[in-house]
Amino acid sequence: MSVGVKLLQAAAGNAGGGAVYVDDVFSTFLYQGTSSNQDIVNGLDLSGEGGLVWVKGRPHAGYSHNLYDTARGVTKRLASNENTAESTYANSVTAFNNNGFSLGSDANGEANYSGSTYVSWSFRKAEKFFDIVTYTGDGTTGRSVAHNLGSAPGMILIKNLSAGENWVVYHRGIGNTKALVLNSTAAEDTSSGYWNNTDPTATHFTLGNASGPRNENGVSYLAYLFAHDEQEFGEDSDEAIINCGSYTGTGSAGNSVTLGFEPQWLMIKQTSGANDWYMYDTMRGIASGGNDAVGLKANSSDEEGSSNHLSVTATGFELEGSGGGYNGSGQTYIYMAIGRPNKPASEFAATELYTAAYMTSGPPLWNSNFPVGSGWYKQRAGTGSSVYLFSRLTDGGYMQTHSTGAESSAGAGQFDFQDGWYNSNQSATTYISWMFRRAKGFFDVVAYTGNGTSTSFSHNLGATPELKIIKIRSDAFGWLVGGSAVTGGTKDYQLYLDTNAAQANTNYWGAVDSASAFSVVASNFLSNANGQTYIAYLFATVAGISKVGSYTGTGSDLNVDCGFSAGARFVLIKRTDSTGDWYLFDSLRGIVAGNDEYALLNTAAADVTNTDYIDPLSSGFTVTSSAPAGLNASSGTYIFLAIA
Repeated sequence: MSVGVKLLQAAAGNAGGGAVYVDDVFSTFLYQGTSSNQDIVNGLDLSGEGGLVWVKGRPHAGYSHNLYDTARGVTKRLASNENTAESTYANSVTAFNNNGFSLGSDANGEANYSGSTYVSWSFRKAEKFFDIVTYTGDGTTGRSVAHNLGSAPGMILIKNLSAGENWVVYHRGIGNTKALVLNSTAAEDTSSGYWNNTDPTATHFTLGNASGPRNENGVSYLAYLFAHDEQEFGEDSDEAIINCGSYTGTGSAGNSVTLGFEPQWLMIKQTSGANDWYMYDTMRGIASGGNDAVGLKANSSDEEGSSNHLSVTATGFELEGSGGGYNGSGQTYIYMAIGRPNKPASEFAATELYTAAYMTSGPPLWNSNFPVGSGWYKQRAGTGSSVYLFSRLTDGGYMQTHSTGAESSAGAGQFDFQDGWYNSNQSATTYISWMFRRAKGFFDVVAYTGNGTSTSFSHNLGATPELKIIKIRSDAFGWLVGGSAVTGGTKDYQLYLDTNAAQANTNYWGAVDSASAFSVVASNFLSNANGQTYIAYLFATVAGISKVGSYTGTGSDLNVDCGFSAGARFVLIKRTDSTGDWYLFDSLRGIVAGNDEYALLNTAAADVTNTDYIDPLSSGFTVTSSAPAGLNASSGTYIFLAIA
């Protein structure tokens, strides 16, 4: 590790020289207003390192954006959609903490009103990500203002704190001779020398003539500075987490923008014409092929709405709509994008990566202690007890594991909760959900569109997929299963999640899988037909947390060592050399020294509760001698996914 990288890590609050992740410096956190004191625990050290908290009410028009930062102190509020001076709100954001921030009773109703839902975007100060500067204007053209971003800013927001003047925006996508106004829909302005025709540097930004809201003599100013494409974050200190760029609209779906990472947050502004500053994030919802949570705009107090604008990809984002505000034909746009959480699974406890729960009164219907990346659910008793698979990337879209049917939509199948999923208020313990967090090395979800030619697609698992489950969303074809766990001799074989068939070799895989791409075969309708949409669920082994593996049956009690210390909480097993069902066990329904309830993914049958096919084992699980051939035939071969 270079001295420069160590200095970056120390400056970012990792004095011990550990890796710095986007998780450490940025958070989108959703919460419910209470009109009483509450702490928002988002994991960011705002008190020690400093930063910005940006809050917006979601459901009601007229709620302004509220910006609080450590440079000005708690209670000092600005609004991105207003040109007003700084004001004091005594009971909104009341403290910056080492793990988030605190809210007061909020007499103004902008950040914590009972019954309202809110989104908060928090930016922690860190070199090569984000910085805050306050300065006093001196009226001098060419004034140079020092900063500590440690790299040339990709975007700068400046506000006069004491007068009703507009927010002025620098963005590298329009250059140093133009500016935008954050609280306005106006197109780029070229009428004034805002930046003295000088690019900002890693240590300073330059101001133009004294007129306007940037450098009037004796006036107090605030500047927020955002970096661009600094590849010094992540596990190996070689990943970028923020990108400030530009693109040209096409007026049609499929316009793709490459960032080098999958974004979790986006701000987009048309520069060639008058339009809003659109704000998107994956916590509220950016659905591939479906409606996104839209309507929150930095320049407006509008309420949140729903419309199909874009989707995220493993390496950027793709415009799905044709609106002038984000993809007008021939129009130019700038954006700021922040990468998805990329902390590896080894940094989490197993209970922060997977959990199972029975239905509650909701919402959400199923509770977790982490943001859910994919939720599976099943009715345990009764006929038609299918297993339904949902994911955050397809918000509301689902498919059934026993069925070849195309994707359907459930409006309540939403993931806009910090700690669970499904927006409804039913209650029935006959329903169970298995919930998985997307985390590097453990589990990833990729929504992609087939092109009929490529034999691999990018992913962010950060490890070679050992189990990959792929389903066409746009048409009625079966589930394809592969990965390094599904092999025969020297060639990759495949299974089908919706059937009990043995593994077969029909050449459904193309290139060799890697830590950044998974393989498919060109023009195959199950995984890569041109123009068809797909979803891939990817799993890998994480020491002590998850295990994708295989075993050979004995017909006697068989201990399967997964390297765990307190046993498996989730076990999925499939026989590969002969027919056999997809058995799913979990510790919530019971992995005990007695009868264990199980579900079958390839049927819609009710759970079976009167058999003892699996027993607890501290290092993994035991397949019992009473298990059928589908689990433990002598010399039979099996694959499994187990989670501690």
